[in-house]
Amino acid sequence: MSDHETARADTLYTDAMLQILVVDDDAQTRQLIVRYLIENGFRASGARDAREMRETLANADVDLIVLDIVLPGTSGLDLCREIRQRSRLPIVILTAKGDETERIVALEIGADDYLMKPVNPRELLARIKAVLRRSGDGEPLTRGIAQRFGFGGWTLDISRRELLSPYGSVVELTSGEHNLLVAFVRHPQRVLSRERLLDLACNRISTGFDRSVDSLVSRLRRKMEQEDGQHLIKTVRGVGYMLVLAVRRL
Repeated sequence: MSDHETARADTLYTDAMLQILVVDDDAQTRQLIVRYLIENGFRASGARDAREMRETLANADVDLIVLDIVLPGTSGLDLCREIRQRSRLPIVILTAKGDETERIVALEIGADDYLMKPVNPRELLARIKAVLRRSGDGEPLTRGIAQRFGFGGWTLDISRRELLSPYGSVVELTSGEHNLLVAFVRHPQRVLSRERLLDLACNRISTGFDRSVDSLVSRLRRKMEQEDGQHLIKTVRGVGYMLVLAVRRL
C-alpha cells in the first residue's frame, strides 16, 4: 500500500458510506486505522502530511479527519486551524502527545475530540461515530464549495456561517444558535428531543448545555420571528422541538 493509499472494497461497500481521512506520518498506524475503519463499514484513505491531506480534500468527499499532531512540515494543530477557518469538517485528534495544555488548545481551535495513542480501535470507532452524530448524522460536510439551505424565504449558508432573512439582511447568530439551527435544518419537520439536540448541536465536552437548550431556542425564535407572530420552531410539549418548514438545498 502506498503512502497515499486509498483502501476500498467496492464490491462490499457503497458510495453512500462515509469517507474518513487518516492523516498520520506513521505508515503502520495509518494503515491499521484505515483497515479497521473499512472493516467496520466506512470508506477510508490515508495521508502522511499536509500536502497529501490538502490534495485529498481538494479531490474527494471527506466526512471526517483523524489527525495526528506531530507531522513532517505543517503540524496537526496548524492544519486543524486551517481546516476550521473554512469548514465544519469534523476533526478527531489522535496523537502520542499527552500534554494537557496541547489538548486544550486543540479543542479550543476547533478539534471535535482528542485521543491518545495507543488507542483501543473500538474506542476510536465509537468516538468517530459520536462526532459524526453531533455534526448532523454523518451528513457530508465538505461536498461542494457551499452548503446552502432555503426554508420559508430564509437562507442558511453553513460553510459561511451566515443566515439571511427573507429580506436579504444578515442575521447575527452566536456559535450555539448557529449549531442549533444547523441541527434543525438537517432534520426538518422532525421532532428533536433536548437530548437529541445535545447530540447534534453540541460537543459533549461542554457542560450544562442540556439546561440551556430552551434558552437557545428562545433566542433563535426571537431572531427569526415572523410578521404574523408564528414560530418557525415549534414546541412539542413534553418531547422537544421541531422546525415546521420544509427545507431545500440551494
